[in-house]
Amino acid sequence: MGYIRAEEILPIEIIELIQQYVDGENIYIPRKVANRQAWGTGTQIKQELMTRNQQIYRDYLAGSKASELAGKYYLSEKSIQRILREISRQRSAHFTN
Repeated sequence: MGYIRAEEILPIEIIELIQQYVDGENIYIPRKVANRQAWGTGTQIKQELMTRNQQIYRDYLAGSKASELAGKYYLSEKSIQRILREISRQRSAHFTN
């Protein structure tokens, strides 16, 4: 997210109108809903996390304890439990459909 000076892109009339509400303050103008992208769209992080979480689940099924997995993957035990619960739900939903 970049910083753009208002006077470089907005007409003076709009700047003066905005100044009636926030004079000299920084404001954030959100993207239009139609232009928003889902989290992780611009990178591979979503896929990387999915792959990591599936490996955590496989390790768990192979006998690793949540506390061991927390150390191995540098996550809290609570995060490991959440990941295991989430994947377990996904798998059971997949088999019931």
